[in-house]
Amino acid sequence: MTNVERAPDAESVRRAAAATAGLGEWVSGLAVAAVPRRVLDRLSLVLLNVAGVTAVGAALDEQAALRSSWRASDGPAPLIGAGRCASADAAAWLNATALVCLELDEGNKYAKGHPAAHGFPAVLALAAELDATGADTAAALLAAYETASRFGRASRLRLGAHPHGSWGVAGAAAGCARLLGLGPGATAAAIDTGAGLPVAGHFTSATDGNPVRDAWMGASNLSGLVAARMAAAGAARNTGTAALSLGGLLGEFDPSELTGALGTRWDVTSGYFKRHASCSFTHPGADAVLGLRGGLDPSRITGIVVETHALGGGLASAEWDGRLSAMFSQPFVVAAAVLEGEAGPRVLERRDDPALRSLARRVRLVVADDLTARLPGERAARVTVELDDGTVRTREVPNPVGDADHHPLGEQDLLTLLEGWLPGREELVGRAAAFARDLPALDRVGERLRGLAGAGGRPSRREEPN
Repeated sequence: MTNVERAPDAESVRRAAAATAGLGEWVSGLAVAAVPRRVLDRLSLVLLNVAGVTAVGAALDEQAALRSSWRASDGPAPLIGAGRCASADAAAWLNATALVCLELDEGNKYAKGHPAAHGFPAVLALAAELDATGADTAAALLAAYETASRFGRASRLRLGAHPHGSWGVAGAAAGCARLLGLGPGATAAAIDTGAGLPVAGHFTSATDGNPVRDAWMGASNLSGLVAARMAAAGAARNTGTAALSLGGLLGEFDPSELTGALGTRWDVTSGYFKRHASCSFTHPGADAVLGLRGGLDPSRITGIVVETHALGGGLASAEWDGRLSAMFSQPFVVAAAVLEGEAGPRVLERRDDPALRSLARRVRLVVADDLTARLPGERAARVTVELDDGTVRTREVPNPVGDADHHPLGEQDLLTLLEGWLPGREELVGRAAAFARDLPALDRVGERLRGLAGAGGRPSRREEPN
């Protein structure tokens, strides 16, 4: 049997093409004037998170080295928080990798991943290049989020596949197509082309600490930009590619999800923000143990049992050899929460502390069927702390703090987190908040976006391109 003979049947491909056509029509006609105020308010928070967290990631030495290695020439698009601007293509990739490198980016449990991170860097870079209106930029960001989220809902990736850079490329393509003002057919072609440019990344790359995981998100944004440009040039078609790539090759694909409740259900309002620098599956365990921490003497802990759902069961390793693998270790995150009272970026720099490693080895992760049964609406955890006198303390949480359904974070909460993660850069945080708040009403966005580069928008000596 040939590979072609194993492909999805013609009807599945036809349905995918038809759904993509419907989605393309909606995206091309999306206007912020018709969007509910509550949706625009939530978009503002997501945009603030994206800009702020990108700046946090950009401050890392390895991100500075990555920017330097690109040797990108000056251009119209900001490298957020990095002090300079570059081409739209370079900004789309570099901002995306900085955004996700500390696991602080917004996510959506119904999409099973990170819709905003898949496309916002590309849309913002292109908006700066075009000096687009605020209304068009806001519509493009919404198009990117809603499209990516629907592709996430539609995709059931094979066991072991990581969601970064796969279903979300279609969202980046949709947002960029909306910004370019493409019609329904061309927009559908851009979305379908994006669906044909997925990364096939394995989840173990993340748990092993391989930074290629961050590059998958850079690839998503750049590929989405490419897909939209192909469609603008008439070099793209809508043939139902998603049924073949996201379906036949990478898992299963249900095209009915692409147009479900378009314009009435806004997935951007159902996401979550993070206060821990770690995989979202570790957050409920960290929140639960923080609720048990009062009066607790860590030296008396003989064991900690974290019960989680099936999605989080692979994060059990109590050993890590770098920042990324620590962020994907439930034992690290729980031990950090007990000893430090947080699991933010600052704690990651102390990941080799002997006391932290010792406590992490006493953390055991268990998959509980009753918690798995609550997915996707709840990503619950139950934590039991065992003490040396035989007593136990137990706490259960239904979702992490920051989940829109559980303990949502508002603008002031996000500002407090960002200012703590960006000491001395309060002006940049304030600039990001003002841009996110003002976006739909701005005449043009170019200069305001370039202001998010910070430090005058020029490269430091270390990052000066050759």
